[in-house]
Amino acid sequence: MKRFADLLERLVLTPARNTKLAHLKDWIATEPDPDRGIGLAALTGELSFDAAKAGLIRTLAAERTDPVLFALSYDFVGDLAETVSLMWPAREGVNEAAPSLAAVARTLATTSRGELPGIVAAWLDTLDASSRFALLKLITGGMRVGVSARLVKVALAERYGIDVAEIEEAWPAVAPPYTALFDWLEGRGPQPRGVDAPVFRPPMLANPLDEAELAEFDPREFRAEWKWDGIRVQCVATRTGAKLWSRGGEEIGHAFPEIVEAMEGLEAVLDGELLVLREGVVAPFSDLQQRLNRKAPGAKLMREHPAHVRLYDMLFEGTGDIRGLGFDARRERLETWLAREAPARMDLSPLVPFSSWEELAAIRAGAREAGIEGLMLKRADSPYVAGRPKGPWFKWKRDPLTLDAVLMYAQRGHGKRSSFYSDYTFGVWRGEELVPVGKAYSGFTDKELAWLDRWIRNNTIGRFGPVREVEKALVLEVAFDAAQRSSRHRSGVALRFPRISRIRTDKPAAEADRIEAVLALLDPAGR
Repeated sequence: MKRFADLLERLVLTPARNTKLAHLKDWIATEPDPDRGIGLAALTGELSFDAAKAGLIRTLAAERTDPVLFALSYDFVGDLAETVSLMWPAREGVNEAAPSLAAVARTLATTSRGELPGIVAAWLDTLDASSRFALLKLITGGMRVGVSARLVKVALAERYGIDVAEIEEAWPAVAPPYTALFDWLEGRGPQPRGVDAPVFRPPMLANPLDEAELAEFDPREFRAEWKWDGIRVQCVATRTGAKLWSRGGEEIGHAFPEIVEAMEGLEAVLDGELLVLREGVVAPFSDLQQRLNRKAPGAKLMREHPAHVRLYDMLFEGTGDIRGLGFDARRERLETWLAREAPARMDLSPLVPFSSWEELAAIRAGAREAGIEGLMLKRADSPYVAGRPKGPWFKWKRDPLTLDAVLMYAQRGHGKRSSFYSDYTFGVWRGEELVPVGKAYSGFTDKELAWLDRWIRNNTIGRFGPVREVEKALVLEVAFDAAQRSSRHRSGVALRFPRISRIRTDKPAAEADRIEAVLALLDPAGR
């Protein structure tokens, strides 16, 4: 447990990706089984304990600490696990050995809800502060140490000198503590593979387009298609079943069962965009958000927010891997397959014809009015390559919108930002009242973050748990992709992908934008 705590501490304090990779590779190389697999599973979010939840930790903290002191400390620290790990009072005479990571995971998975509080309290009495933090993170989930499942897979690939795509294809066939995976990587067994299993393949990604690059390209060598405002998905159907995967390799079929049902009986791996589609019209992204992260959507939600996949590409036709073909050849195969199979809830994303970059730029200028994110450019001869290779694919998004909003509330961040107020709620004027239109967590430099944190502390006028209300005096220029109607916001609108563009200390709050300016920017599909 102590070594896992040390790993978490190093990852929290390390902002650089390559250094995080080095820490992960060291863990993989030196930690014994099954602890190393359990640790990786914790980092990738693949551990879940039904009887051990955040409520258990709050109950234990209430029994062992002063409630007022705990509330003040939680407000200052901003993280439940970190607060309890620092505040947990030592008990005299406790000198038992710390449990192993695997023993902790096994106990959390098998112990009844009634017995668990006493066991967890005994562990907390035994462990030091950093190990308590690691234990509590196991229980509450959400490590927030800047490590994704993808980064763990990259670390495994680099440690053993193989292509990360092979790790991706083996991953769905193994479970914590990944014994079969390590047997394969270390030469003791075959690559784990489900027989005809509907496994995830790493997607091909695009690079942002620098418009100056267009002059270097021949438009005849590229194909253009719309960049739809949904989420990228991979539809995998084999003889043994069908699954729907997100771009990051998360299985999301439980939230969209009608898509999985439409795939059953097919044999293909398809790349597309998940949308809500009504009578052929793409709904705003906010409608799709109603379906995301649902464990089991109800019939009414499915009926009112019908899911649809607009297909971009084909990776496998039947059992044949066609990723090595060029884009034009894959597109032709996809068109033929789609015409033959005619699956429900799927259609083909049309190509956008153009003969010059000037013509395409004019088409792109109309993307916002059509409620579309922008354009994709793909070389006609490009094979489907996992990752983000430089050159074959580009995304040419529409320019962001901006408005001047007033900072209203602030909350502490997580991980390395847990000591800063870095989550900002901002609003615009409706008459004499400020109404919130969104939250932003990014767009500022470390120097600006420190300045904002000081300003918030010095201008707090109210507290609501971990949230501070501030003097309505600071204007922030907010960049965003679109404005959409939202019943969740008192203003009736919400911003899509908002980020802080700059701090407007030069502008009085009274001169910030009004709700009418936001309403004028509503996506056409959402009006």
